[in-house]
Amino acid sequence: MSKSRSVIIKIGARFNFILMPAAVLLLLLGINIIADIIRLGLPNAFNFFVIDFKLNTLGYRVLGGNLISILNLASELAIISIGMTLVTASSRGQDIGVGAVAAIAASVFVYVVRLNSDVTLLWVLLAFAACAAAAMLCGLFNGTLVARFKIQPMIATLIMFTSGRSIAYAINGGASPKVFDDITLQIGGFIHGVPVPTPIFIVLLYGLIFFLIFKFTNLRLYVQSIGINEKSAYLNGINPVAIKILTFVIVGFCVAGAGVINACRMQRVDHLAILGGIEMDAILAVAIGGNLLSGGKFSIIGSLFGAYTIETLNVTLLRLGVLPEPIKVYKATFIILLMVLSSPVVKSFITQMWNSLSAKHGSVIKEEN
Repeated sequence: MSKSRSVIIKIGARFNFILMPAAVLLLLLGINIIADIIRLGLPNAFNFFVIDFKLNTLGYRVLGGNLISILNLASELAIISIGMTLVTASSRGQDIGVGAVAAIAASVFVYVVRLNSDVTLLWVLLAFAACAAAAMLCGLFNGTLVARFKIQPMIATLIMFTSGRSIAYAINGGASPKVFDDITLQIGGFIHGVPVPTPIFIVLLYGLIFFLIFKFTNLRLYVQSIGINEKSAYLNGINPVAIKILTFVIVGFCVAGAGVINACRMQRVDHLAILGGIEMDAILAVAIGGNLLSGGKFSIIGSLFGAYTIETLNVTLLRLGVLPEPIKVYKATFIILLMVLSSPVVKSFITQMWNSLSAKHGSVIKEEN
C-alpha cells in the first residue's frame, strides 16, 4: 500500500464519525438556500446565513440571525449529548432521565439563588455547585443500578424519568419560582457588551473541559475498552463498574449545566416543561454523530455535530412554515429516513456498489493502457 493511500485511510478513519452529520447539515443548508431562492429570489439565496446586529430587550447591540439562533438554542442539547455519548459508549445503553434530572438541577439552582437577596457571581457559582452535586448524585444512583446491579440502562434511568420532575416540583414547595437578577439574565442571554449569546461560551467551556480530560487522562481508552469488550477490559486491569458509574456521574455534571442555562434563559423553572423531550434528542444526536448505540468507540465532536444538526432541522422546518405541533411529525419522518440511510444494510449496499464501480473503472483503465 502506498504511503499516500495509507494517509488517506487514516484521515478517513479519523473523520468517519462526522461524515453523516456533516452531510445532513449540508443537505439542510441546501434546502434553506433553495427555499430562499423560491420565496425571495436569486439575489437572496444566502439569506439564511446572514448575521447582523440588532438591539435586544435591554437596548444592547447583539448578533442575530439563523446561525446564531442555532448555536444558541442548541446549547443545552449539545452539552447533554457529551454526557450521553460517554454513557452510551460505556454501558451500551442510554440515560432517558436526563430531562427530569435537568429539572431537579434547575430547581436546586433557583432555590439556592433565591436564598440570597443580593445575587453575586460568587453566589451563582455556589448555586451551580449545589445543583451539579444534586445532578451528579442522581447520576451516581443511576450508575450504581446499571454497573453494580446489572440493570439495563434504559430501565434503570426510567426511575428518574418517572419521578424526577415530581422531585423538582417538591424542591421549591410546589411552586414554579422565577428569578429576576441581572447575573442569571446574562447567563441565559448576553453578557453586557458581548454580542455573542452566553450559552455558546458555556458550550465552549464544557468542550474545553472534556478536551483536557481526554488529553491528560485515559478516560477515552477506558470507556471505549469497556464498551467494546468488558471482560477483556477487566482482565487488563480496568474496573468496568467504576468507569460506568463515572460516566453516569459525568452525564449528571453535563445535565446540571444544561438545566442552569435553561433556567437562566427562561428566568424561571417550569418543572413539567423544562427541556421536555431532550433525552430523545440527545440519543438521536449521538446516533447522528456516527456513534454506535451498542457502545464502543465514540466521537464527542460527532455528537456535537448531531446536536446542531437537530436544531438546524427545527429552524429549517419553522422557516418552511411548519407549525410547532406538526413539526414533530416532519421531524420523525426525517429521522426515520436518516436512520435507514445510515443503517448497516444500506451502508453495506453503498460500499458494494462503490467497490464494483471502482473495479470496473480500474479494468477500463487497464484496457486503455
